[in-house]
Amino acid sequence: MKAVLQRVANARVDISGRTVGAIDAGLLVLRCAERGAVDALADRMLAKILKLRIFADEAGKMNRSVQDIGGGLLVVSQFTLAADASAGNRPSFTQAAPPDEGRRLYDYFVAQARAAHSVVATGEFGADMQVHLLNDGPVTIPLQMTT
Repeated sequence: MKAVLQRVANARVDISGRTVGAIDAGLLVLRCAERGAVDALADRMLAKILKLRIFADEAGKMNRSVQDIGGGLLVVSQFTLAADASAGNRPSFTQAAPPDEGRRLYDYFVAQARAAHSVVATGEFGADMQVHLLNDGPVTIPLQMTT
């Protein structure tokens, strides 16, 4: 399971000109379920995301988590994180979970996030989305969870 976290001042997801999810300060979480991913990986990833200390404290040092600052999570499914561009010029997405399993794991992750954190917004699985963000820092952190 892969994710890219972006620390944001604000972010939103639009579909066909309509905003479907938005947060103020917090984390934009672009996540991808890969083949063989299980709920336990999603749980580990969520725990890491919620505790990752990448927000500034009073001294300006990255020492606070999204939970510490009461920030939001904007969770967006992005199967293209599974891209393999090592051969040729067209990426392969064979490592991405099949759509039905990807949706199940996305829904599971979002449900667990909402149970553990007060501000969780989402995109829409499988939709053509426009993601708008003001990256804060910029701070961008790749995560990968394996069995």
